[in-house]
Amino acid sequence: MVTKPSERLKVGAAQISSVFLDKKANLGKVDRLLEEAAKSEAKLTVFPECALTGYAFSNLEEVRKVAEPVPGPSTDQIEASCTRLGCWVVIGLVEAMEGSFYNTAVLIGPDGVAAKHQKAHLPYQGLDRFSKRGEGPLKVHETPIGKLGLAVCYDMFFPETSRVLALMGSELLAVPTNWAEGVEFYVDYLCQARAVENHINLIAANRCGEERGFKFYGKSRIVDCGGKILAEAGRDEELITAELDMIEPHRKHIVRILGQWETDYVKDRRPELYEMICTKLKM
Repeated sequence: MVTKPSERLKVGAAQISSVFLDKKANLGKVDRLLEEAAKSEAKLTVFPECALTGYAFSNLEEVRKVAEPVPGPSTDQIEASCTRLGCWVVIGLVEAMEGSFYNTAVLIGPDGVAAKHQKAHLPYQGLDRFSKRGEGPLKVHETPIGKLGLAVCYDMFFPETSRVLALMGSELLAVPTNWAEGVEFYVDYLCQARAVENHINLIAANRCGEERGFKFYGKSRIVDCGGKILAEAGRDEELITAELDMIEPHRKHIVRILGQWETDYVKDRRPELYEMICTKLKM
């Protein structure tokens, strides 16, 4: 049974430097940061993409060694922490399912795995070279803490992803990422842009540290519906927290001056002009 969420939600983004191929060490970091988040009264904590394994895989055998089903041993351990602390987690891992591997974000609560999102858009790098893209559909997950949408890293580059989740009623978009040096614009511009254009809260939990030539730059962010950065991490491991208004995402009709300056992020759309977006082009 889903209870009515509160109007405000304390959330966190846990920025870590994952130990490559060492799930035990990474689960230890997760437990430690969840304890810290609980002390700050955060009800939801988002961890990076591939937080439990690292990302820079060089062959399929490495992927096989750390991939696991969802639910599985790692999610079971995180579930125990969620039950004990009364919190929710979004975390990235390598999922094994029906002979394929997926770059997956999992939503876990006190009662276990509540939802998952298999990365839909795959660049040719790291784990994604060996992963199968998630076929969808995109979903909004109704929970006791609010209506949550999930995306993973490169999914943010495609604005249709967050737009669809916003149209489906998502109040908060949780995005585990592994953004490395060279694509700083993802954090510097896309986080705020996706929040503003959809009038939706957003958490981007990025990695830090270095792994096989990838230099992850951190700068995890929590952004509100107006694009305001409520909390931002530095370049090292840390937990950032902020309080989000979970009612504001439903107010798509913005009135700045009644009768003179009004916008509506849903009604003002012109879907009849956007048909090409949904058309497969022959390149």
